[in-house]
Amino acid sequence: MKETVRKNYPVLEMSCASCAMSVEQTVRKLPGVTDASVNFASNRLSVGFDESQITPQQIRAAVQASGYDLIIDEQGGEVKQQQAERNRYLRLRYDTIGAWLFSLPIVVIAMLFMHMPYGNWIMLILSLPVLFFFGRGFFVNGWKQLRHRQANMDTLVALSTSIAFLFSLFNTVYPQFWLRRGLEPHVYYEAACVIIAFVLVGKLLEERAKSNTSSAIKRLIGLQPTTARLVRGDHEEDVPISALQVGDRVSVRPGEKIPVDGVVRDGSSYVDESMITGEPLPVGKEAGDKVVAGTINSRGTFVLETTGVGSDTLLARIIRMVQQAQGSKAPVQRIADRIAAIFVPTVIGIALLTFALWLAIGGMDYFSYALLSAVSVLVIACPCALGLATPTALMVGIGKGAENQILIKDATALEQLCRIDTVVMDKTGTLTEGRPSVVDWIAAGPDLPEYRNMICAAEMKSEHPLASAIVNYLSAHEAQPCEVASFVSLTGRGIRFTAGNADYWLGSRNLMAEQGAAPAEETDVRIETAQQTGASIVYFGTADRLLAVIVINDTLKATTPPALDQLRRLHIDIAMLTGDSRKTAAALAERLGIRHYRAEVLPDDKDKYIQQLQREGKRVAMVGDGINDSQALARADVSIAMGHGTDIAMDVAMVTLMNSDLLLLPKAYVLSRKTVRLIRQNLFWAFIYNLIGIPIAAGVLYPLYGILMNPMLAGAAMAFSSVSVVANSLRLKWMSTGTPPLSSGRPNNVRAD
Repeated sequence: MKETVRKNYPVLEMSCASCAMSVEQTVRKLPGVTDASVNFASNRLSVGFDESQITPQQIRAAVQASGYDLIIDEQGGEVKQQQAERNRYLRLRYDTIGAWLFSLPIVVIAMLFMHMPYGNWIMLILSLPVLFFFGRGFFVNGWKQLRHRQANMDTLVALSTSIAFLFSLFNTVYPQFWLRRGLEPHVYYEAACVIIAFVLVGKLLEERAKSNTSSAIKRLIGLQPTTARLVRGDHEEDVPISALQVGDRVSVRPGEKIPVDGVVRDGSSYVDESMITGEPLPVGKEAGDKVVAGTINSRGTFVLETTGVGSDTLLARIIRMVQQAQGSKAPVQRIADRIAAIFVPTVIGIALLTFALWLAIGGMDYFSYALLSAVSVLVIACPCALGLATPTALMVGIGKGAENQILIKDATALEQLCRIDTVVMDKTGTLTEGRPSVVDWIAAGPDLPEYRNMICAAEMKSEHPLASAIVNYLSAHEAQPCEVASFVSLTGRGIRFTAGNADYWLGSRNLMAEQGAAPAEETDVRIETAQQTGASIVYFGTADRLLAVIVINDTLKATTPPALDQLRRLHIDIAMLTGDSRKTAAALAERLGIRHYRAEVLPDDKDKYIQQLQREGKRVAMVGDGINDSQALARADVSIAMGHGTDIAMDVAMVTLMNSDLLLLPKAYVLSRKTVRLIRQNLFWAFIYNLIGIPIAAGVLYPLYGILMNPMLAGAAMAFSSVSVVANSLRLKWMSTGTPPLSSGRPNNVRAD
C-alpha cells in the first residue's frame, strides 16, 4: 500500500511567477510525486510523494537541474531560508545601487550630450558593468531557462536588453551602415541599462514587501527557543533543543520561554500562554499540568517532563499548519497559473509581431521604432503581478488570522469562508464552556457505593466532555474506581460495560428507552425542572431498571451571545445541533435566540442535517469540537474546530479557533471577505495592466497621437506593477476585522427543525 507523505520545502533562486510554475511542473513530472504546488509569494513548495518511490534528495536534485534549489533540512529549514532571503536582499540592494550609479551618467549623456565626441564609446564602456555584472542574474537565469526549453521574466529582460545593447553596439562600431542609407545611427545604451536598473528596483521593493507578508510566521518561529536546561541527576546542563528526547526532565526559570511541550513534575508557577490562547492573564501551573513550548514562565521555577520535542510540539505544528496554508493555492489562483504558464512565450510572439508590423507598414525607415516597440513589449509585460496577486493577499490574510488565534488550514478555506450563509454549531464545548459539572445526583433505585465506583471506572475510559464531569464529581466524593469489562462506546448515545456479573448502561434518554427503562413520576418532575435551566441529563441503569439520574450543567460562554449577534449582523443564519434532550435544547435555544435547532441527534443525523441545508442551496459552516462532530465537519463547505477540542476534530477542520472563543468566528468571516476583495483587486490590476500596457508599448497610440513608449518607461511600469500588487495586499495588515453595527434585534421565533 502506498504511503504518501506531504512536505513543505523552501525554494531558492526563484525570480518570478513563471519560475514558480517551472519548479511546480518539474516536480509534478517526477515518478512517485502525487501532487505539487509552488507559492511564489512564500517561496515554498508543497509536495505529496510516495517515500518508497522517491526521496527528498531526488526531488531536490531535479529542482537543481532546472536552475533552482530546495532546502530539505526540516530541522533548520526556516533559519536557512531566512538567511538565504536576507543574502538575496543584500545582493539585490548592492546590484541596484551599482546599476543606478552607472546608468545615470549614461542617461545624462544620452539626453543632454548626445553629440559629444566619443559619447557612444563612453556609454558603451559604462553599460558593460550594468549588463554583465550588476544585471548578470537576468542573463544567467535566462540561459538556464533556455537550456530547459522554458522561459520566465528573466528571459524577457535578458532578451530585451540584449537586443537594445547589440543594436547599439553595432551602430557604435559600424555607423556607416546607416549613414550610407541616409539614416542616423541611434544607440540605446541608456534604455538597456535603465531597464535593468528599474527591474532591480522593482525586485528589491518586491523582496522587501514579500518579507513583510510573512512577518506573522517569522514571529511564530521567533517564539521557538533554541536551547534548554536539561536536568541530569543533581546538576543542570544547557543543551540544544534538538538534543532533547521525550521523557527528559527540563528546568525552567522565571522569565524564560518554555523550550518543549511537557508536564510539570516539580515546582509551580504562572505561565503566559497568550501566544496560544490570546488570554492576557498568566495561568497557574502545578505538578501534573501541561505546558506548551514557546509560552513564557512568568514567575516560579519548575521542572517539566518532556512530552513533545522539535516538530512534535504544539508550536511546531501551528507553524507547520500556517506554512502549509500560506503555501496552498486558492481556486481563483488556477486562472492566473494557466495564464502565467503561457505568458512569456505569448509576449515574445507579440514582440516579434510588433517588430514585423512596424517594418511591414513603415519599411526600413522605421527600423528604430520597430526595435524600440518590440523591446518595450518585452519589458512592460509582467507575469509577476499575475503570480503575486493571489498568494500575497492569502499570506497576509492567513498570517493575520494566526496572530489572532485563528488557524486557517488552506487557501480554499479562507476563500470559501466569506461565502457561507449558514453556521451550524454543536452545543457542548462550542456554545458552552465545555467544562460541565455535576449539579445533582438523583437516586432512582438503591444508591450503592458500588454503583458510583463502577461509573467512575467506566467514565474514565470515555472521551466525552460529560464523562470528565462525572469522574471529577465522583473523585471529589471519594469514589474508588473498580474493574469494569466489555466497555463499549455507543456513539451519540452513551456507553455500555460489565461489572461483576451484570451489564450496565449509562447515557442519553434514548439509550434508556432502548433498554425499556423509565423514571418514576417524582424523578421525572425533577428531571424536567433541571432541563428547563438547560442542564444535561445522564441516565444510569441495568437491564430495564433505572438506578440513577445525573444532572450536569455546562456554563454558557460569556462570548457566545455577542458572537451570535455579530454573525446575525453579517446576515448569517445560525443553527444548533445537540445530543441533549429536546427540553434542554429548547431552553438554550430560547435563551440565545437560535431559531433552528435539533436535539437528540447522532453523528449521522448531524451529517444528514448539513446535507439537507446544502440541498436547499445553503453554503454551510460547521463548528464543533468532538469526535462526534468530525463527520459533519467533513461534510460542511467550511469546517471550524474549537482549539480545546479533540485532535480528530482539528485534523478534519479547515479552520481552528485556538482559544475556543466564538467571537473569533465573525472575525474570521470578515478577514476572509476582506482578503478575497483584495485578491479581486490585485487580479483586476494585474490583468488590466497587461491588457493596456502591452498594446501601448507596441505603439498603438503612435498613428493617432504620435506617442511611442520609451523602453525606460516600460521598465519603470513593469517594476511598479509587481510592487503595487504586494503593497495592496499589505494593506490587510492594518485593516480592522470588526463587524458592522447591529441592524436588527435578536430573532425570537425559536423553533425546532
